[in-house]
Amino acid sequence: MARGLLMLPHYNAKSHLIRTGLSSPSKKFTKFLTFSISRKSTYVRLLCGCSSNLQDESIELSKYKETFSKRMTMAGLKPHHRIAVGVSGGPDSMALCLLAADWKTYGLNAASRINNSNKGAIDGLLAIIVDHGLRAESKEEAEIVQRRVLDMGIRCEIAHCNWTDGRPKLGHLQEAARDMRYEKLQNICIQNQIEVLLIAHHADDQAELFILRLSRNSGVLGLAGMALATQLFATHPSLDDGTSNSILLVRPLLDFSKQDLYKICEENKQEWVEDPTNQKIIFARNRIRMALGNLSSSIFKSELQGIISACRLTRVYVDQICSTLMNQAVTIMPEGYAVIDLSILNPSEVPDICLSKFVTLLLQFISQRQRPVRGSAQKLLLNYIRTLPCKSSFTAAGCYLCPSPSSKGTKLLICCSVNSALPLKMELFYVGSFNKKVNFSSELDQIIESGKIHLNKMVLNVSDVPFLNTKSSDSILIEAKRVRILSEPTFTSICSLHKTELEKFKFKTENLPDHGSRGVESVGVDKLHEGQIGHFMGRFLVSWEFVSGGCDCVSGQYSVMEVRHMVDDDWLYLSKLSKSENLCSDFVKVSARDALRVLKSIPVTARRSLPVIVDPQGQILSIPNVGFSICTCLKVSVKFSPRVPLGGGYSSFL
Repeated sequence: MARGLLMLPHYNAKSHLIRTGLSSPSKKFTKFLTFSISRKSTYVRLLCGCSSNLQDESIELSKYKETFSKRMTMAGLKPHHRIAVGVSGGPDSMALCLLAADWKTYGLNAASRINNSNKGAIDGLLAIIVDHGLRAESKEEAEIVQRRVLDMGIRCEIAHCNWTDGRPKLGHLQEAARDMRYEKLQNICIQNQIEVLLIAHHADDQAELFILRLSRNSGVLGLAGMALATQLFATHPSLDDGTSNSILLVRPLLDFSKQDLYKICEENKQEWVEDPTNQKIIFARNRIRMALGNLSSSIFKSELQGIISACRLTRVYVDQICSTLMNQAVTIMPEGYAVIDLSILNPSEVPDICLSKFVTLLLQFISQRQRPVRGSAQKLLLNYIRTLPCKSSFTAAGCYLCPSPSSKGTKLLICCSVNSALPLKMELFYVGSFNKKVNFSSELDQIIESGKIHLNKMVLNVSDVPFLNTKSSDSILIEAKRVRILSEPTFTSICSLHKTELEKFKFKTENLPDHGSRGVESVGVDKLHEGQIGHFMGRFLVSWEFVSGGCDCVSGQYSVMEVRHMVDDDWLYLSKLSKSENLCSDFVKVSARDALRVLKSIPVTARRSLPVIVDPQGQILSIPNVGFSICTCLKVSVKFSPRVPLGGGYSSFL
């Protein structure tokens, strides 16, 4: 047996399946759970009675399977879909494998349950084990877990991590391991053309995250925790193998407690491993987990899940409001900027939390940066949005905001700020094959649309949302006690956990350098070969090639060109070309004049993020968005195609 590997096949635990429904707030939040208390266990149960006979255990497992199936349906998933499962070997992921295998096997037609090409493995199901390589025994452990998963009839791959910059420091170990894990999981899913990944996060994880974010003074949206389904986007989209650049991350175990997962493994005689690093109290999550374990009252657990559900309900409401505002008041232009009609938005009537989320989503979409505006910058931004008519400009989160030309301040323009102190993410430039036909799978879109049907059934009123006007984590707890989501003992216990963890966490003042301009920075460039596609700044798909039948002034001279963003001197260059009498062809003059005419219709600030094709010496060859080209033989294509769509992608908090 490997060092540090604990095989625990017989954990004596009682089931306590948690039903975290999104009912309206008030007393319902403390009553959506049923309880059964025994001498050995004081945990929440959905099932009636505590009988340990085989019939009751069979009923229990049937309930688990039914709950799992309902959650998969709510995520838009059906047994015939191709699905991957992230596996660590612990009781959480092993229980997930058991449930997924059962759901797949009995949901498929008998003829298609077994894939003969995979040596009897369940069709369309792949388990992925990530070996972080941070412990000497991790490789052997991964191989042991792989054999166990294969015995379930699930095809299984191991992804080994290479830490090119050295082992992460202890204080950042869990975060670095998590980032590496998701990168590996995404890559393997994309390689196998799988668009759905199941993760074994459960109700206890949700509770830990709530306390952790509470200590970081998160608002109600952060305290809502993890979603049932979230769309993840690859840093470097794959364009040459017909696969999508995103996967759907699904957490079907959020209704299950840790004890439920032990029970599932136990009843299926399934062994698991325990990671020894989970016992180290240097990590915040481990400290919180141990502290929550000491608060074993079923009432405490149910009320903690109740406040989490209330936060999730609030987030659903905010997301619905933001979606409506996006559809009604925002126009996205093909040149990569957005226009907000302030008269339709009516920002003075939108609650702070909804307006803040609305603006954050827009800024993240335009800049393709996921860091939101916080603190004093957020307050300044909200005040700016609410000032009508808009007469000034504002820079935040990699974006430049200003009145839209000819709108008299009734419309607001948001474009990418290339003058930001934050450097442009030129490293996101991606090269793929131009010659292969790209056929993106429509299966993921169908899954997402199916999942949205369940989400759209929830039509919420402002009176149903308990924390819409709360300003801090403390005020959320106080409001939860006022509306009787939390009892006094539970309120006191959560506040104690909050205070203990808060003392261990030192807030760091974040300077937001986007306020104010430091002047135009040097222009970065990236190389692009003929017959390739580049994802420029995570925003534009760019490609070029030489075609026959045109002039040969540059044809064949270059096998590689460079891409940069547009600068003010480019306007002067086009103006010079449009008037020059020394050109070998009238084509260039006409092309320059037409380009200037198009540029006049694009706001000055929005022009600066447009891609420009130059030769290795820096000479402009094409500005594809405005139709300029140096010769007829050079064909350049460009399409505004942001890596992450408006709204951040699909996210279901049911």
